[in-house]
Formats: sequence, structure tokens, C-alpha cells
Amino acid sequence: MHRTAKWIAAAAILAVSAAGCDRGNHPGQIGQTAPTFAVSDGAQSIDLAKQRGHVVVLVFWATWCAPCLAELPSLSAMQQQLPQIHVVTVSTDDDPDAYSHFMTTHQVNLVSVRDSSHGANALYGSFVYPETYVIDKAGIIRRKFIGAQEWTSPEIVDFLKKLSA
Repeated sequence: MHRTAKWIAAAAILAVSAAGCDRGNHPGQIGQTAPTFAVSDGAQSIDLAKQRGHVVVLVFWATWCAPCLAELPSLSAMQQQLPQIHVVTVSTDDDPDAYSHFMTTHQVNLVSVRDSSHGANALYGSFVYPETYVIDKAGIIRRKFIGAQEWTSPEIVDFLKKLSA
């Protein structure tokens, strides 16, 4: 391979790598208006547009997702610690019976709706769970979390308190 071609190939690889890192550290949705949606599963309904004026922690998850299940206790604890924050969870489970059984068995006390059409998460481009968006009172996405979080960590609690002040 010619020396110039090697440099061009190396530069291209570096550019692609840097773009991937930037996308992960600074998701393009930050600072943009959160897409709104309305979902009803027969038992629960959520209309994200009606959450304006409140800080919302929007979680896309599924009952078959181990990291999702791992973060549920801290998410519930954060909701109790910060009742001014509206936690809204959208399950992408296809099986309504499995979802219902899980919610009852595990006594999940968060606002949750099952969206088997995957329409809400598609608006956000979320297909790997859990994926969470923090939306401010004006409906602007302020932070995105990929993967399970410790929702009662001082960093997250302080961030949410400041956002809701």
C-alpha cells in the first residue's frame, strides 16, 4: 500500500472513531425538545405532553432485561426521595400477561405503561435497554443515560434537585 494511502486510511479510521466517541459523550438529543407521545395499554395511560411543567425521568425498559431489573429498586427509591420528579417508565414487552404478572409479582410502584408497538422508544431511537432521558420542565432533554444507573447516587440526586428547583 502506498504511504499516502496508509495515511488516508489511518485518518479515516481516526475520524470514524472520534465521531463514535463524541456521539456517546454528547448525544445529539441533548438540548432538543423531547418527542411527545401518548400510550395506553388498557391498564395505564401516559401522555408525555401533559408532563410539561415537571422534570421527567423517562425510562425505556423491558421485564426480560437484567440491567433494567437491577436498576428498578434505586429508581423507586429515587422517586420516593424526590417526589417532585415524575418517573415515567415505558416497557417494550410484547406479552401483556408476562408484563402484568411481573408488575404484580415485583410490586413495581412506578408509573409504567406497556408499549408493545415500540412507537414511543422509536421516537427516541432507543432499542437497547434500559435507556433513560431526563427532560426538564420546558420539555427539553437535559441528559441521557444508557444502561443501569444508581438513581440515588449523590451526583444524580443533586442534578435532579437542581433541575427541579
